[in-house]
Amino acid sequence: MKALSRTKKIVAGGALVLAGFGAGAIVAVTGSASAATDAVGSGVGQAANQLDPTKSMRPDEHLLTGTTAAKVRAAALAKYPNATIQRVETDSDGVYEAHIVTSGGQQLIVQVGKDFAVTGTDTMGGPGGHQGGPQGAPPTTQGGSGA
Repeated sequence: MKALSRTKKIVAGGALVLAGFGAGAIVAVTGSASAATDAVGSGVGQAANQLDPTKSMRPDEHLLTGTTAAKVRAAALAKYPNATIQRVETDSDGVYEAHIVTSGGQQLIVQVGKDFAVTGTDTMGGPGGHQGGPQGAPPTTQGGSGA
């Protein structure tokens, strides 16, 4: 009877060791998959953050604040009532820009001069709000001042 009890203990101990190896393997595989998923998820998050329409896309353009921002918003909304303002910023050419989505869903860049009059409008092409028409065509500019 003692031999049988000792054999049971050895078998039980061996089963525990094998179960430990199995659990370790599962954790290792799951951990690797989780790490891969996290890497992909963070890449997607970074890409989404890079395409955030409320943030400047270029290093030479800066978000406007205060009175200047309010005046650029007002000029854009006077030209495009009911539009949604995504951001207002300086432009590399020395004017201001209001990035908007019209009530019809069109993405536009409204150019505003230093005197806060609308000087033109560029269409947005493609995801991420790159300037230009469809398929990278040159931007269309519509002249006009104010409302």
